[in-house]
Amino acid sequence: MTLTPNPPDLLPELEEPAATVVVPLADVTDPGVIRLTGHGATVTAEALRAELVLAADTAASTSIDASELLSVGQAVLQLLIAAREDALQNDHPFEFIGASAAFSERVIGCQLAEVIGLSAGKEMSL
Repeated sequence: MTLTPNPPDLLPELEEPAATVVVPLADVTDPGVIRLTGHGATVTAEALRAELVLAADTAASTSIDASELLSVGQAVLQLLIAAREDALQNDHPFEFIGASAAFSERVIGCQLAEVIGLSAGKEMSL
């Protein structure tokens, strides 16, 4: 018995591509303001790293809003410390504009407030 392949199906004619939608830059949020929400864990650290690099490269300053952060893990703390150190070395302003009670307690409990740039009593939950 010999097997012969079937002729390939005829390809349908390609339709013209649909118009693409371009979002204006005015709708893009400020890359210098980074909002941390939910649980700052290892799985979210890579996205945070990308945001921190973008802010350092393109924004006049980096502002961290951690007012909606429910918990924060080691990876996120390490990134924030590294980002602040890089900002200090490059004269790039880096500040916290909000911090939840959970974030503040964790940072102060780990004795990282000074190195991370979080002022004592900086809890500003909205």
